[in-house]
Amino acid sequence: MKAVFFDMDGVLIDSEMFYMKGTYDWISKKGFNGKLEDTFRLIGTNMEGTYNLLYEMLNKKYTISEIEEENRKYFLENPIDYKAILNPFVKEILIFLKEHKIKIAVCSSSPKKIIEKALKECEILEYFDFIVSSDEVEKSKPDPDVYLKACEVLKVSKEDAFVIEDSTMGIEAGKNANIKVIAIKDKFFGQDQTKADYIFENLGKVLEFFKGEIS
Repeated sequence: MKAVFFDMDGVLIDSEMFYMKGTYDWISKKGFNGKLEDTFRLIGTNMEGTYNLLYEMLNKKYTISEIEEENRKYFLENPIDYKAILNPFVKEILIFLKEHKIKIAVCSSSPKKIIEKALKECEILEYFDFIVSSDEVEKSKPDPDVYLKACEVLKVSKEDAFVIEDSTMGIEAGKNANIKVIAIKDKFFGQDQTKADYIFENLGKVLEFFKGEIS
């Protein structure tokens, strides 16, 4: 094991429910008549994918640029507290990997500036050797581009890496890159995790697994 590639939302930070509830709040005011659960299909998409899905969910009544502006405005007025939603065992697993000279990357569908802001506010930015957003590669998850980019930049073979994900699309991205995938068990969003090589309850269990891999 020479590298670990983390997804961000749902793995490092417990942000997904915050975003789903917020999105549901503003689209309901714009005429969406569905349930909160209907927003769960947004999980794992990049911003372009999110806006395209919202365009369909709002019955094409608004342009993509109008949807983008409404979304931006809502979350500007209702900011997320990243530090409050940092998942348990994040710092412990990052410290362990650093101590064992394992390279660490974040490979996320979120915009790069959001990733950097979240990691900085959670005081974990310095642990990462590389950050890549789906916006920086040709194709977003479930295509493997973000993970292949991380292998290329960190000069690590696919066989020597692990991906940690939670969403169906993220798991597929890791598998499409031919990298071993660890899934953090999904308890709320109905994500299909059957393609993952391993499923663990939380990062604490992943840390125990990594200790076994290294010893």
